[in-house]
Amino acid sequence: QVQLAESGGGLVQAGGWLRLSCAASGRTFGSYAMGWFRQAPGKEREFVATISWSGGRTYYTDSVKGRFTISRDNAKKTVYLQMNSLKPEDTAVYYCAAAGGIGTYDSPSMYDYWGQGTQVTVSS
Repeated sequence: QVQLAESGGGLVQAGGWLRLSCAASGRTFGSYAMGWFRQAPGKEREFVATISWSGGRTYYTDSVKGRFTISRDNAKKTVYLQMNSLKPEDTAVYYCAAAGGIGTYDSPSMYDYWGQGTQVTVSS
């Protein structure tokens, strides 16, 4: 069982940055691939970024490549999403999620555990 808690969301102007954190409980955090997803009002939840259990592999959706960076610290049981050059279209609730397995996953159906989400609002 893994419990996830996101933090770091907020209101920022376009061009600014935020760093999201996702703290996990449970002894097996290091065996899970982790992902970040987001959901804007009236839209479906979409994939943002994922990182393998070791941190050796990452994968991003095209719209955030070069702007967002996912990382993890298994000793701290935390995964991060550094978001730079934010745009109004990045506004959404951001969720972290954990998936059992050795790969990286961009489908929500692959994830077993989800956090409650943190709001990110980017003003123009």
